[in-house]
This record gives sequence, C-alpha cells and structure tokens, in this order.
Amino acid sequence: MGKVVSFKRALLMASVSTGLVSGLVYATPAGAAPDEETNVQNLPPVEVTAPPSAARRAAPSRPVARVGAPGSAAPRTRLYVYPTSPGTGRGLDVDKVPSAINAVDANQIRRTGSLNVTDALRDNIAGINISEVTGNPFQPDVEFRGFVASPVTGTPQGLAVYQNGVRINEAFSDAVNWDLIPTAAIRSVTLVTNNPAFGLNALGGAINLQMKDGFTYQGAELDLMGGSFGRIQGSAQWGKQVDQNFAVYGALEGLRDNGFRNFSQSTVRRFYGDVGYRAGDSEFHANMGVAKNDFGASATVPAELLDRYWGATYTTPQTTSNRVGYLNLTGKADATPTWTLEGIARVRRYEQKVVDGNPTDVEECAADPALLCFGDDTSPAYGAGGVQLANPFAPGTILGAIDRGSIRSTTFGVSGQATNTDQLFGHDNRFVVGATYDASVTRYNASSEIGSMGENYVVSGSGVFLGPTPVADPVAGPVSLRTVNQYNGLYAMDTFNVTEAFAITGGGRFNLARITLEDQLGTALNGDHTFTRFNPIIGGTYRVTPELTAYAGYSEANRVPTPLELGCSDPARPCLIAAFLVSDPPLKQVVSKTLEAGFRGTKELNIGTLGWKIGGFRATNHDDIMAVPVVGRTGFGYFSNVGRTRRQGLEAEVNIKSPTLQFQASYAFVDARFLDPLELGSESPFADDTSETIQVRPGNQIPAVPRHRVKVGVDYAVTDVWKVGGNALFVSSQYLVGDESNQFAKLPSYTVFNLHTSYQIAKNVQLYGRVDNIFDKRYVTYGQFFDRDALPNFTNGGADFTDPRSLSPARPRAFYAGLRVTF
Repeated sequence: MGKVVSFKRALLMASVSTGLVSGLVYATPAGAAPDEETNVQNLPPVEVTAPPSAARRAAPSRPVARVGAPGSAAPRTRLYVYPTSPGTGRGLDVDKVPSAINAVDANQIRRTGSLNVTDALRDNIAGINISEVTGNPFQPDVEFRGFVASPVTGTPQGLAVYQNGVRINEAFSDAVNWDLIPTAAIRSVTLVTNNPAFGLNALGGAINLQMKDGFTYQGAELDLMGGSFGRIQGSAQWGKQVDQNFAVYGALEGLRDNGFRNFSQSTVRRFYGDVGYRAGDSEFHANMGVAKNDFGASATVPAELLDRYWGATYTTPQTTSNRVGYLNLTGKADATPTWTLEGIARVRRYEQKVVDGNPTDVEECAADPALLCFGDDTSPAYGAGGVQLANPFAPGTILGAIDRGSIRSTTFGVSGQATNTDQLFGHDNRFVVGATYDASVTRYNASSEIGSMGENYVVSGSGVFLGPTPVADPVAGPVSLRTVNQYNGLYAMDTFNVTEAFAITGGGRFNLARITLEDQLGTALNGDHTFTRFNPIIGGTYRVTPELTAYAGYSEANRVPTPLELGCSDPARPCLIAAFLVSDPPLKQVVSKTLEAGFRGTKELNIGTLGWKIGGFRATNHDDIMAVPVVGRTGFGYFSNVGRTRRQGLEAEVNIKSPTLQFQASYAFVDARFLDPLELGSESPFADDTSETIQVRPGNQIPAVPRHRVKVGVDYAVTDVWKVGGNALFVSSQYLVGDESNQFAKLPSYTVFNLHTSYQIAKNVQLYGRVDNIFDKRYVTYGQFFDRDALPNFTNGGADFTDPRSLSPARPRAFYAGLRVTF
C-alpha cells in the first residue's frame, strides 16, 4: 500500500463537482454524514427559498438558495430536478422532463455493499441488464434497452457515460471502464434518455454520475467488508465545509478478490478528491481522481469445460491493467438574475495493457517442419526481420499465441453552458445553450508471441514474435498506431410553459467529429475521417393532476465509428479484435431515432410515499455497426454497417419509500430486432458449410438482449436498529452471439435471490452482511459460439469439442460481512 499511497500523493490534484444541484443544496452542520433523503425516482432534493405555493414542488422562475441560513429565514420548497444537458448546473424540474426518469441515489449504492456502481444500476433501474462478458464482476457489460456500455474493446457502444459533466467513454474505442469510477464518492446516478444534448454515443441514453463534495457531504465514514472467494475491501470518505465559502471532500477505495474461477483475481485501488469554493450564487470546484486496477479477465469458456468445473477457464493468460488520472475544473456564476454561466476544463490520462492467450493459426509447415506456417500449411509465418520463422517447438506441439495490446490516451476538453430563465410572452421559460470541445491523442500498440499450449489451456511464451505479413490474409503482424479524435458539439434546448400544467421542450445538437489515423510502421493504416450530424429533440409534459404527469418526446442521436472500428472494417482483411489493425474502407455513422411516451406519478400514503411510472419506447438505428466474427480464426473479426435495427419495449415500476419500509418492483420488456436482411460469418452449427455464413432475415432478434426483466427489492426496519432486506432478479432467455439467424436454442432464463441485513450496534457503528445467490443457482449471463476445431478437449482425452457454446458463468453463492463506522 505504500507504493499506492505515494502514487496517489504524487498525482493528488484538488477537485470538486458542483453536483446535480450545484449551488442550491441546503448544507447540514459538520459531523457524521447522515443518509441523504431522496424522493421522486430517488433524486437528491434541492432546497430553495421560495414563497409558499399550493402547487406541488412549485418554485419561482429564479429561486435563490441561502446556504446555511436558519430555517426561519424564509419558507423552503423541496424541488426535484433532472439533468437535461451535460453541464453540472441545476437541472430541470422533473415535471417538465419529456422522458423517463431513472435515478439511483447514494443509499441504494451503499445497500449493495459493492464497490461496483453497476450492481446498483442492475438492482434499481428496470431496463438495465448486466452480462459478465469478461468473466470479471468489475468489468461487466451494462445493457439498457438493447444498447451497451462495455469495457470490452471492440464492443459497439450505444450509451454515453458522464462523470461531473465530463464524458468518460474512452477515446480509442468508446469503451466504458466501470472499475475506474470511485463508487463511494457517487452522490447520484441518472440515466437520461431521449436527449441528444449528451452528444456522441447517446443512442440509448446517457448515464450521468454526479459526485459528492464538501458542500453536499459532511462527516467521515470507514467501511470494511470481507467474505467469499478471498474478498476483502475497504473504503474511506470524508467531507467538511471548512467555512461559509470553502469545502473539501475525499474518498479512498481498495479491494482484493480472488474470484471463483481460475486466474480471475481482481485488485482495485481508487482515490477521488474535491475542493470547492462558494460565494453567493457562484461556485467553483477542482476535482481529481486516480486509479490503478488489475484484473484476471477469464472471458467465456466452452460449455463442456463448465460441465466439469464451474470455475474453469479457457486459453490463458487473460489479464487487464487499467490506469487513470484526471483533473476537472468547474465553475458556475450568475451573470444576471436570469442568466447563469458555467464552464468545465478537463484533462484525462488513461492507460490500458491487455495480455490475451489465444489459439493461433500458426503451425509447423507441412513441407518443412523446421519452419512455421499459417493454417494452410503453405503461407510462411514471418518474424520481425521479414524472414520466415524457424520452428523451435517439438514435433506435434499444439501452438497458441500470447497477444499483447496497449492503449495510452490523453484527452483535453473544455465546455461552456449558459442558462436563461427570463419569461417569454409572459410564460415561464428555460433556455440552455452550450458548446463542447474534446481532443484525444491515443497511441495503440500490439504484438503476438507464439507459444506452446498446455493441457490446462495455458499458453507458455517462447520469445518468438510474429512480424508483418506481406500478404493481405492472414494478417497477424505488429501494430503501432497514433490516432487523434476531435469532437465538437453545439447544443440548445428550450422548455416553455404553455400553461402551469403543460410544458413543451425543443432543441437539438450539432456534432462534428474528425478522426485521424497515423500508422507508425508504414502508411497502410493512415486515414482522415470527418462526420457531421444535427440531432433534433421535441417533447412535452402535461401535469394531469398534482400527482400524475404524462410525457412524450422524439429525438435523434448519432455515434461515429471509433478509431478501432475504422481500422478494422474489411471482411477480406479481418483483425484480431482488438490487437491487429489493417487499412480498411470507411464506415458510416450510426443514427438512432427514438420515440418515447409514458406516465409517472407520486402519492402520499399512510405507509409512505408511493411512486410509479410506466412508459414505452421505440428506437430505430440506421447504419448500425456490429462486430462480425471470422470463422476458423478465434478472436478475429471485422466491423460492418448492418443496415437498420430496432429496439422497442415497455418499462413499468412501482416503489414505496418510508422510514421503515422501502419497496421496489419493476418490469421491462425489450424487443430488439434486425430490420434488413444480412449474411454474416458465424461459428453456428447452422452455418452454410461452403460459405460459413448464416442468413439473417428481417425480424430476427438481436442476440444477448433478454426480452423480459423483473426486479423486486424490499428493505424493512424490524426495529430502530435492525434492518433486513432482499431482492430478486429474473432475466428471460436470450440468443447466443453468433446466432443472429435465431436457429439455435436460447440461453436459459434465470432467477436469482439475494439477502442483506444491517444492525446499528451504536450511534455511529453498524454491522452488515449479505448473501448473494442464496440458492446457489448455476446460470450464465452471456454466451457465444466458438471454434470447436481450434483446440482439443483435454478434459475428454483430447477429443473434439461437440458443444458449440462458449459461456460466461455467474458467481455461485457468496457470503459477505462488513463494519461501517461514521464520525
């Protein structure tokens, strides 16, 4: 830990975020940080000075916060607001938001006992599903409405993710590394849909994280937990409002988990810090974070190996190392009583190293066993000097490859936003205009070392590295690539109150993206690509009664191909995703057109506050991009536009919140389909023997998107000091990736039950525990086809694999216990 502490001290930079309710939160006295009260879909409330009003959560067009003023200074109104733009300032009253409201607060995150925010998203947002594609719980795929935010380089991304107003999708592939997010420091998470203001990748929506600061969190907390599979984790956070103007906050997290599968250990180390200054209606912050995480990502494993041992792995080593350091400067000031200006400047450094053991096409040459050739026995395998590689292995050795890749990205960005609340034609009106600029420079390198494959599927390196290949196929040589991304955005949105009950919203965003690729070993990968797009939004809300609101809206969003996708889009020259890139034809950008409508409401009952919502959506993607595998070459594929796809569905939720009872139940239906015919390469047993392809017909379901998700959760205070709770999750069956033609049997549905409890043994000391998967259900969250001929089944005497499925097993039953102390 000494090295970790020194690393963090060396990079420590002051930081702050204005949070979801910048400048308007009523501060509590310093001391032990209490649970923050939330409501209306679990949003932190804004407490504003306002005259009394009969309307629910009504407020003047320009409320003024008086932080720290005594309660008798003026009547206070609780206002729940929702972000409608990437800025860090106060959002829009939820009654005026023409889209679904999805939010998770800090208490819901804490109840999971996890240092992974995705666990709270899975448990509390109806449409979210999680798949452990990597085989590691800290690097999951988060799927919402059929759109994905994944840490796996090469996964087509469909969700934008923001932290304190800063987009954190990585520059090279738009991947989202959930492990880098400081979970204890999160104040709230909102999932914004039907809104193009959040820029690129917000096809299915934007996950917007707002962090704690010393104005919104005061006190200190230590949290230690341990349990199954060698899990030990700890977090510490502290916040203090030093005086009327200054506040500081810091959070430190660490975790070690051996995992239930071979070679699946996890080590997480994260720090987040925040320093802020507030004077009147102005607020300025500097926030920073660093993380140093290492994972054994064991990926999917053939079903026949899982049948013998649930913790089995296939082709290792499989490791990932992530490093990040970032600094954000934010500011907000009132230029006039009706104009608010805010800005963000940021810098981010991200590094990733991946070691990936795989089968290989390299083998001893048929004509001369002393030399190495590719799979056809005649194409020479060259080394770095352009000379055919000698074969250093004993005759009959089964060969593998250790593929290594590294990504180093530096991103700079600035953004500005102005908000005006002047009345328009005598009606309340809110106008927002903003601009963003981000520039990223990435250096990507990859190499492949030939090694011997052991009967435990571990590849042992030999020091023999592949060099450039002089022919188009196979492609396997080293890569050194420099890419430059320049993303520009200009957006404007206006919400006009036609009446007190009826509001309309309109606007849009113009995106300009330029992506430059510079080959560092030649000229084959060079490219310069520019994409432009204007995305509109129109919507409205109507407050039918003080307890019922209807909403509807239409919007468009786009995502541009990533540098990785642009460098790997030729089916005749596939890439090892993402290790080897080749020069390829350009891809079209994806455009998504979304229609959304529904109802939501709240009602005060004797047992607590009842909240409910129901809504439907339809999103149609044009020129959608997907990764297409190459049959017979494990891990190789290419990216392609596949025409139109559609995702539509229904989401419903009911919840009750009171001091003694918290209950939540939700259902989500997601129907994801192809709309155009396709011919795709696939390892499916139903693929054509000659072309090795499957025929996808309009109406076929998109794999890895379960149609039904049901979630139920309850927390009950048995006594003033003892709480018990639990949750259940049902996920329906889904097609395997590679079965786009829907001919193979689906992955089975699964239902998982979890329990948790806490006991307050003293005012500031709490014991807690949880049991995950209490019935020890054996289930998988993701599946795909694999090349059964690449390697023999060593567990079956070296016979061929017969089951074409490769699966990602879920964690068995696990027990955890912890201690939480507040000061």
